Amino acid sequence: MNLIQYGLLLIVFLSCSNATPKKRLYKTNSKVVLAPQVTTAPEDTAILAKMNLVDVQTLNPAILVDIKYSTADNFMKIVLYERMKKAYLQKDVAERLSRVQDYLTKLYPGYHLLIYDALRPVSVQQKMWDALDSLPPARRAKFVSNPKNLSLHNLGAAVDITIVDEKLIPLDMGAGFDEIRQIAYPSMEKQFVAEGKLTVNHIKNRDLLRKVMFSQGFRQLETEWWHFNACSRPEGVSKYKVLQTEP
Repeated sequence: MNLIQYGLLLIVFLSCSNATPKKRLYKTNSKVVLAPQVTTAPEDTAILAKMNLVDVQTLNPAILVDIKYSTADNFMKIVLYERMKKAYLQKDVAERLSRVQDYLTKLYPGYHLLIYDALRPVSVQQKMWDALDSLPPARRAKFVSNPKNLSLHNLGAAVDITIVDEKLIPLDMGAGFDEIRQIAYPSMEKQFVAEGKLTVNHIKNRDLLRKVMFSQGFRQLETEWWHFNACSRPEGVSKYKVLQTEP
């Protein structure tokens, strides 16, 4: 390597090391840490704005985001969102979630909501539905809504969410996000506690999540401790527009 080549290589190295990219959250082991975030393109932002969708963190930056389907850290083990790296919800739904965070902060200063998924295109809903084709449709629908019927995720009116403590460690819910086993079902918690498979602390953590979400009228899905709807499906379909594909 001659002197000129060495000098050019040094310039590239220094320019890369001085970069300060924007941040987003992802989970490594049990602690949430920071990672680079891709900025939403202006044309994509315009499309979302026409649907009255907003980036939740613009309303309340205390809410943390780790969109699992923009990574391979999900039940399908592949990236499903190529461009959607942020949590988008209908504006009125996002405002309610902001108030949930404010309530959580009053109860436990330093605790944060952590969003795993929010707005979801129907095209991705279809991929999820197809991936579980080994399950009978009735059982499959308990985990992933049939795209023909729509999910409130497709309308920006549902959120997959948990809570992290002041050390950015997610509270232990006794079952992970995207867990398909019945131990994730809120409707079966008493049975699993009686069998010693869920602890009092697991239920305490789930109850805290329910308490703060219920305070703003969110409704929990009986088969997923992490899933909350902002309204009924008929109400959502009548009020909001459907996102068919990624903007």
